Amino acid sequence: MEMLQPPGWPRAKGYSNGIAAKGTMVFTAGLVGWNENEEFETDDFGGQARQAFTNIVAVLAEAGAGPEHIVRITWYVGDKAEYLGALKDVGTAYRDIIGRHYPAMAVIEVKGFVEEGAKMEMEATAVIPD
Repeated sequence: MEMLQPPGWPRAKGYSNGIAAKGTMVFTAGLVGWNENEEFETDDFGGQARQAFTNIVAVLAEAGAGPEHIVRITWYVGDKAEYLGALKDVGTAYRDIIGRHYPAMAVIEVKGFVEEGAKMEMEATAVIPD
Protein backbone atom coordinates (compact mmCIF):
# COMPACT_ATOMS: atom_id res chain seq x y z
CA MET A 1 0.00 0.00 0.00
CA GLU A 2 1.40 3.38 -0.97
CA MET A 3 0.05 6.67 0.38
CA LEU A 4 -0.17 9.23 -2.42
CA GLN A 5 0.98 12.74 -1.51
CA PRO A 6 1.40 15.11 -4.49
CA PRO A 7 4.43 17.41 -4.18
CA GLY A 8 3.61 20.78 -2.63
CA TRP A 9 0.22 19.69 -1.24
CA PRO A 10 -0.29 20.13 2.48
CA ARG A 11 -0.42 16.81 4.32
CA ALA A 12 -4.00 15.67 4.88
CA LYS A 13 -5.10 15.55 8.52
CA GLY A 14 -6.93 12.38 9.55
CA TYR A 15 -7.07 10.88 6.05
CA SER A 16 -4.90 10.33 2.96
CA ASN A 17 -5.32 12.13 -0.35
CA GLY A 18 -5.01 8.79 -2.13
CA ILE A 19 -3.71 5.25 -1.82
CA ALA A 20 -2.33 2.79 -4.37
CA ALA A 21 -2.70 -0.89 -3.45
CA LYS A 22 -2.58 -4.34 -5.05
CA GLY A 23 -4.32 -7.46 -3.79
CA THR A 24 -7.74 -8.88 -2.95
CA MET A 25 -10.36 -6.16 -2.71
CA VAL A 26 -12.99 -6.24 0.03
CA PHE A 27 -16.04 -3.96 -0.01
CA THR A 28 -18.48 -3.36 2.81
CA ALA A 29 -22.07 -2.35 2.42
CA GLY A 30 -23.19 0.94 3.86
CA LEU A 31 -22.96 0.23 7.59
CA VAL A 32 -24.73 2.27 10.25
CA GLY A 33 -24.10 2.60 13.98
CA TRP A 34 -26.34 -0.19 15.20
CA ASN A 35 -25.35 -3.43 16.89
CA GLU A 36 -25.50 -6.99 15.56
CA ASN A 37 -29.23 -7.11 16.45
CA GLU A 38 -29.92 -4.06 14.27
CA GLU A 39 -30.61 -1.92 17.35
CA PHE A 40 -29.21 1.55 17.99
CA GLU A 41 -27.76 1.67 21.50
CA THR A 42 -27.29 5.45 21.34
CA ASP A 43 -28.49 8.46 19.40
CA ASP A 44 -25.12 10.15 20.02
CA PHE A 45 -23.18 10.77 16.78
CA GLY A 46 -19.84 9.76 18.30
CA GLY A 47 -21.34 6.59 19.77
CA GLN A 48 -22.90 5.61 16.47
CA ALA A 49 -19.60 6.28 14.68
CA ARG A 50 -17.83 4.01 17.20
CA GLN A 51 -20.31 1.23 16.47
CA ALA A 52 -20.05 1.76 12.70
CA PHE A 53 -16.24 1.41 12.92
CA THR A 54 -16.73 -1.77 14.96
CA ASN A 55 -19.13 -3.08 12.31
CA ILE A 56 -16.66 -2.32 9.50
CA VAL A 57 -13.88 -4.20 11.31
CA ALA A 58 -16.20 -7.19 11.90
CA VAL A 59 -17.14 -7.43 8.22
CA LEU A 60 -13.52 -7.06 7.09
CA ALA A 61 -12.47 -9.84 9.49
CA GLU A 62 -14.76 -12.24 7.60
CA ALA A 63 -12.44 -11.82 4.60
CA GLY A 64 -9.25 -12.03 6.67
CA ALA A 65 -8.72 -8.26 6.51
CA GLY A 66 -8.03 -5.85 9.33
CA PRO A 67 -8.26 -2.09 9.78
CA GLU A 68 -4.76 -1.72 8.34
CA HIS A 69 -6.08 -2.94 4.98
CA ILE A 70 -8.67 -0.18 4.60
CA VAL A 71 -7.91 2.03 1.60
CA ARG A 72 -11.11 4.12 1.53
CA ILE A 73 -14.02 5.08 3.76
CA THR A 74 -16.96 7.07 2.47
CA TRP A 75 -19.10 8.71 5.14
CA TYR A 76 -22.68 9.79 4.64
CA VAL A 77 -23.80 12.12 7.44
CA GLY A 78 -27.30 13.39 8.10
CA ASP A 79 -26.17 16.68 9.66
CA LYS A 80 -22.83 18.31 8.83
CA ALA A 81 -22.92 20.50 11.96
CA GLU A 82 -23.55 17.47 14.19
CA TYR A 83 -20.65 15.62 12.52
CA LEU A 84 -18.30 18.59 12.98
CA GLY A 85 -19.40 18.98 16.60
CA ALA A 86 -18.61 15.34 17.33
CA LEU A 87 -15.16 15.23 15.69
CA LYS A 88 -13.28 14.82 18.99
CA ASP A 89 -15.38 11.79 19.98
CA VAL A 90 -15.27 10.44 16.42
CA GLY A 91 -11.47 10.78 16.36
CA THR A 92 -11.12 8.96 19.67
CA ALA A 93 -13.41 6.15 18.46
CA TYR A 94 -11.49 5.93 15.17
CA ARG A 95 -8.11 5.61 16.87
CA ASP A 96 -9.49 3.06 19.40
CA ILE A 97 -10.92 0.79 16.69
CA ILE A 98 -9.10 1.54 13.42
CA GLY A 99 -5.83 2.79 14.90
CA ARG A 100 -3.54 5.36 13.35
CA HIS A 101 -4.10 4.16 9.80
CA TYR A 102 -5.64 6.92 7.69
CA PRO A 103 -7.12 5.82 4.34
CA ALA A 104 -8.61 8.05 1.67
CA MET A 105 -11.93 9.44 2.95
CA ALA A 106 -14.87 11.46 1.78
CA VAL A 107 -17.72 12.90 3.87
CA ILE A 108 -21.04 13.69 2.22
CA GLU A 109 -24.09 15.26 3.86
CA VAL A 110 -27.32 13.50 2.86
CA LYS A 111 -31.02 14.06 3.42
CA GLY A 112 -31.70 10.90 5.41
CA PHE A 113 -31.21 7.17 5.87
CA VAL A 114 -33.35 4.09 5.35
CA GLU A 115 -32.65 2.96 8.94
CA GLU A 116 -34.70 5.17 11.27
CA GLY A 117 -32.44 6.66 13.94
CA ALA A 118 -29.19 6.47 11.96
CA LYS A 119 -26.92 9.51 12.25
CA MET A 120 -24.47 8.32 9.60
CA GLU A 121 -23.62 5.46 7.26
CA MET A 122 -20.14 4.37 6.15
CA GLU A 123 -18.81 2.26 3.29
CA ALA A 124 -15.28 0.87 3.44
CA THR A 125 -12.98 -0.61 0.83
CA ALA A 126 -9.97 -2.69 1.87
CA VAL A 127 -7.17 -4.39 -0.05
CA ILE A 128 -5.48 -7.50 1.31
CA PRO A 129 -1.98 -7.69 -0.21
CA ASP A 130 -1.22 -10.76 -2.34
